Amino acid sequence: MTESTALQSDHRTVLLRGGDVHSPADPFATAMVVERGHVAWVGSEGAADAFASGVDEVVDLDGALVTPAFTDAHVHTTSSGLALTGLDLSGARNLNEALVLLRSHVAAHPEDRVVLGHGWDAARWPEQRPPSRAELDAAAGGRPVYLPRIDVHSAVVTTALLDLVPGVTGLTGYHPDAPLTGAAHHAVRAAAHGAVSPAQRAAAQRAALRHAASLGIGTLHECGGPDISDEEDFAGLLKLAAEESGPRVHGYWAEQVADEKDALRIRELGAIGAAGDLFVDGSLGSHTACLHEPYADGPAGHTGTAHLDAAQIAAHVTACTEAGLQAGFHAIGDAAVTAVVEGVRAASETLGLARIRGARHRVEHAEMLTPETIAAFAELGLTASVQPAFDAAWGGEEGMYARRLGAERARTLNPYAALLRAGVPLAFGSDSPVTPFDPWGTVRAAAFHRTPEHRISVRAGFTAHTRGGWRAVGRDDAGLLVPGAPADYAVWRTSELLVQAPDDRVARWSTDPRSGTPGLPDLTPGAELPVCLRTVVLGHTVYERPNE
Repeated sequence: MTESTALQSDHRTVLLRGGDVHSPADPFATAMVVERGHVAWVGSEGAADAFASGVDEVVDLDGALVTPAFTDAHVHTTSSGLALTGLDLSGARNLNEALVLLRSHVAAHPEDRVVLGHGWDAARWPEQRPPSRAELDAAAGGRPVYLPRIDVHSAVVTTALLDLVPGVTGLTGYHPDAPLTGAAHHAVRAAAHGAVSPAQRAAAQRAALRHAASLGIGTLHECGGPDISDEEDFAGLLKLAAEESGPRVHGYWAEQVADEKDALRIRELGAIGAAGDLFVDGSLGSHTACLHEPYADGPAGHTGTAHLDAAQIAAHVTACTEAGLQAGFHAIGDAAVTAVVEGVRAASETLGLARIRGARHRVEHAEMLTPETIAAFAELGLTASVQPAFDAAWGGEEGMYARRLGAERARTLNPYAALLRAGVPLAFGSDSPVTPFDPWGTVRAAAFHRTPEHRISVRAGFTAHTRGGWRAVGRDDAGLLVPGAPADYAVWRTSELLVQAPDDRVARWSTDPRSGTPGLPDLTPGAELPVCLRTVVLGHTVYERPNE
C-alpha cells in the first residue's frame, strides 16, 4: 500500500522521553525513538540517554502518555463536517426547542441554498414524535431544509425541498407527513447534498478531519456509496486527504460488484473495498432494521426492510473475493445478519473457506447477533466493525432499543464479550455523525456496556479501536508502538494508568498489573477522559493542542 503525498515519511529522527509509552514491546517503556516516520525503538529512560545526542529533536513528554493513534473504522466525513459547521439538533431537549434552533439557523444563514441539519431524535423528546411538515415549513420560512434523524436512515424535510425532487411522492418510503425512508429519503438527500458547493464540501471535510485529529484519531475509514453521498464527494475527500496534512483516510464504496469490471471501477474510485454501508437493512431507530420477529412498537407484523438477500450477498462476496477486493455490508437486525452469514457461507462453498477468510470481509454494526451467527462470523473470518456508543446512547432497560424490541431482545444487542470469546476480530468506530468522534468515550462504552455480560476490558476495547482498525484493512503491522510500525501516535494528558477489568470474567482479559501489561487511563464512568496534546501520522504532527 503506497502512502499519499501528504503522508510521505518524515525523515527526521525524534526522541520522545519522560512519559509513559504504551507498547507491548516494553510494558514499562518511558521513551520512544521515531525515525523516517516509523517507530525505531521503545524502552526505558536510562537507555534513552544513548540516543539523545544523535537525534534531530528531543521531546520532553513531561509525564504524558503516548499511545497508538486511534482508528475510527466507520465515518461519513463530509456529513460529519457539515454537522460540525451546520445545524446541530442533537442537544434539542424537545420538539419546540428543535424548531427554535431551526428558525434561528435559517435566519443566520440566508445565503445557504439548502439548510442542512442533523441529530434530532424524537425518542428522547417528551412529545415522542418528529416535527410535522407544516411545522418545518413555518420554521424554515419557505426554505429547502433536510434534517436526517440521528441514525441517518430517515429524514424530515420541508415542502420546498420536496419541490426540488420530481416524482418523489411516488418513491418507496415517501410519507405525506412522516419521516421519509428508503428510496424517497435517498432522493431528497441527493438533492440536498447536491446543493452544497465544492467549497462548502471541502470546508466540511477539513473541519471533520481537523476535529478527528484533535481527538487523537490518526486514521478514518470513510464509508461512502451511491445511496449515501456521491462519487465526486468520495473522490474529493480522498484527494484532499492525500494532499493535505491530517489523518489517513481509507475509502470504502458501497456498491454491488458482479464481475471484474465492477471491481476495477471500485478501485478507480480510490476505494480499498466494495464495503461499508452496502445496505442489507436499515436502522432500529427508523424501524427499518430487518428482524426475524416484529417490532414491539411498530405496526402489527412489521419486521423492517430487507435490501439484499442471501443470494445477492453471495454473488457480491464471490465477485469481490475473485477480484481480490474486500467486501462488506451494513447489517443491524437479526434477519439481516442471518442473510449475511448465509450469503458469505454460500460464497465459501463456491470458492473455499480459506479464500473467504483470507479476504477479511467485514460487517458494519452487526448489532443483533445470536450464538449461531457469532460462531459463523468466527468461522468465516468476518470482522465486526461496531460502534459501542450506540449502546451508550440507546441501550439499557429504558432506552430506544428496549422500546423497539422489548427488553428481552434488547439485552442481546452488541455482545462484545461473546464476539471476543469466539475469536471474532473487532474494529471500533463512531459512524460519525450518527454518534460523534470520541475514541476514549467509545472504549468506555464497551468496557461499561449497559448490559453487563457484554462488557470487555479497557485493554480489549482499546485494541479494537487502534490495532483492530488496521487489521480491518488487512494490515497486521500497525496500530501498536513497536519497532518497524508506522509512527502514528497520540500524546495525552491523563491521570494514573490502570489495568481495568470491571469483574473477573475471562472475557474481560483481566490482568494483574504486576504481570507487565501496559496500563491505560481510568475510564470509569465519571472519570475525566484523557486530553489530546498531539497527534502524529507517519511521523508528521497533524494536531498540536494550543498553548501546550
